[in-house]
Amino acid sequence: MLLAPQIKNLDRELARFHGRLKTAAVFVALLATALLARAFYLQVMQHDYYIQRAESNRISLVPAAPNRGLILDRNERILAENYSAYTLELARAQTRDLEATLALVGQLIEITPGQLRRFRRLLAESHEFETVPLKSKLADEEVAILAANRYRLPGVEVKARLFRNYQAGPGMAHVVGFIGRINDGDLKRLRAGGREQNYKGSVHIGKTGLEQSYETLLHGRTGFDQMETDASGRAVRMLSRIPPVPGKDLRLYLDAELQAVAEHAFGDYLGGLVALDPNTGGVLALVSKPGFDPNLFVDGIDPETWKSLNESPERPMVNRVLRGIYPPGSTIKPLMALAGLELGLRKPADSIVDPGYFTLPNSSHQFRDWKRGGHGVVDLQRSIAQSCDTYYYKLAVDMGIDRMHDYLAQFGLGEKSGIDLEGESSGLLPSRDWKQRRFKQTWYPGETVIAGIGQGYHLTTPLQLATATAMLANGGKRIEPRLVQAVRDPLNHIWQPQPAVVHRQVAIDPENLGVVRAGMMDVMRPGGTAAAAAAGAPYTIAGKTGTAQVVGIKQGARYDEGRLARQHRDHALFIAYAPAENPTIAIAVMVENGGHGSSVAAPVARAVFDYYLTGKRPGNMKREAGNAAE
Repeated sequence: MLLAPQIKNLDRELARFHGRLKTAAVFVALLATALLARAFYLQVMQHDYYIQRAESNRISLVPAAPNRGLILDRNERILAENYSAYTLELARAQTRDLEATLALVGQLIEITPGQLRRFRRLLAESHEFETVPLKSKLADEEVAILAANRYRLPGVEVKARLFRNYQAGPGMAHVVGFIGRINDGDLKRLRAGGREQNYKGSVHIGKTGLEQSYETLLHGRTGFDQMETDASGRAVRMLSRIPPVPGKDLRLYLDAELQAVAEHAFGDYLGGLVALDPNTGGVLALVSKPGFDPNLFVDGIDPETWKSLNESPERPMVNRVLRGIYPPGSTIKPLMALAGLELGLRKPADSIVDPGYFTLPNSSHQFRDWKRGGHGVVDLQRSIAQSCDTYYYKLAVDMGIDRMHDYLAQFGLGEKSGIDLEGESSGLLPSRDWKQRRFKQTWYPGETVIAGIGQGYHLTTPLQLATATAMLANGGKRIEPRLVQAVRDPLNHIWQPQPAVVHRQVAIDPENLGVVRAGMMDVMRPGGTAAAAAAGAPYTIAGKTGTAQVVGIKQGARYDEGRLARQHRDHALFIAYAPAENPTIAIAVMVENGGHGSSVAAPVARAVFDYYLTGKRPGNMKREAGNAAE
């Protein structure tokens, strides 16, 4: 069956076409409107933003590390300074084949195995985008060779860096400290303190000593150079510069010459010494022997050297003045005598008969005096001069451990002094409550007896002893020890003195203090325990010797130094101030395994007093220094 052909409706087709055309036109119009709107938004509304983005591609901010502040002694002798040198560094992210690059560099200039080991260690500790030093302090010839071969060494850079130099050497290491490369721990602390931005471009930070304590002042403020760069990232020209602000300089109370005299006076012995100005709290000398060379750490210490320092039985990395804790021994007796007078337990004229031992009531145990047969009739002043143990055994029992603790605590024993160095130990000043908390045990009467002569649980640092001695010298004013005397602003070059910090003033009856001081002066006179150390001095010294036991001695046995190995001998202690009538220096000396304070520690103090008060140096010091230089 044939169908009739359909006739198209042209009008309807045309209407449909016009509808589609209108729809397409509207769509094109909307799209054009959207494009115009987007162009308007990008070109007008976001103009400033994209201008900055474009500029950031064209302009780079290069951090400029500031010069680190200097550290000077009281006479402005330089202890820590800066110098510039070239360093060979590798950027891991820009080095295609690290091992091949290292091999090629090794063919061009000398690279030692130690430098390679240090490089690999630093590489493991660094981020991928950081440059890692391979060799520092390049010679001019080495710089020229590397510059001529730069096209062969992608990722290899020669940079001018500032290095730290410690002129004073090992004797000042525990005071000045050292700087080292910034590690992850340092970065974490900088971020927490909101200071990370100020360390852009810096690779070192203070690690110990004053370099650590005064890091914020010494570092300064980082500057920035605004550099125009081409498409390959190469600098074309400098557009602007925010100059770095150098760190502030530190001037110390400490005298470098006095420090050298003190270190020399120790001879072959190990130990610690601290000398204070009792009127200001200024640290005049601080010796911890042995020391170490702080310059070893500036450029990254090699593992072998670090191991030898860290594992040495002499412990050169330990600051004995701040962290070494020792029984104070008889150096505590002037404070005990003052406590007896101030608490009303003794009068200056009260005396005992010393048979050479002390026995607690209802006990057969004898606590021996250091002098066999005793000292006979002893009053308070003579008990100090002769260092009579028996006198202080009885005084300690009458006083009791808690009153002893409370009184001695006023002189800074058992707590940190507040010196401007990190890592100070608080020592230990025992009490009933302390023993109960520490050992869950009661306090025994015999422990009170030996505490009276600075033995037993009692532990102090040389710095604490010096602080207490300074209080005896200045009438009971406890001033926090300070190394930094003044700070100099690099912009105006004016020294700003640092104020003394008075911790407390202990109320002391001047008559009681006078009796104790007289006893300490008698220590240095004929018949006193340290008379030989004061012989011929043109000034008057007030002092007290002490001995800190290292190994226990059985009851009834006698201490025989000659039969003991050196490391088992007693520590020698000595505290003193001078001139006794108007003190300007107070000192504490601890000689490890020195045996006797009178014969070993006191002469060290005498050498320091002689130089500080009269300018006299040890007779063989210059000659030995000259021989060492040869």
